[in-house]
Amino acid sequence: MKVLTGNRLTDGEAVWYSRDGRWLETLAGAEVAEDKPAEERLEAIGKAAFANNIVLDVEMIDVDLIDGEIVPLRLRERIRAAGPTIRRDLGKQSRTGAGH
Repeated sequence: MKVLTGNRLTDGEAVWYSRDGRWLETLAGAEVAEDKPAEERLEAIGKAAFANNIVLDVEMIDVDLIDGEIVPLRLRERIRAAGPTIRRDLGKQSRTGAGH
C-alpha cells in the first residue's frame, strides 16, 4: 500500500494527497493506493501537481493500515507525518488527532 506525499511549494509543509482530491497537512485522510493501477493514478496526479508548482519532492511512500490508521513504514516518513522528535508540543503531533 502506498500514499502520495510531497511538500507544499508555498511554505514547505509536508502534505499528503487525499481521497477527495486535496493536499492535506495530516496523513489521516490520505488516499491509499492498494494496487498498481491506483499507484499509477496517484503518481500521475503527483507529476501534474509538481508541474503546476503546487508541491515538490513528490513521492509515493509505503504505508500500512493499523487499526484503521495509516502508518508509514519508514521512520523518516513517520517523522514527516508527526513533526519534530524532540518537542512534542510543536509540529503536527501537537495538533489534536494529528501525526498519524
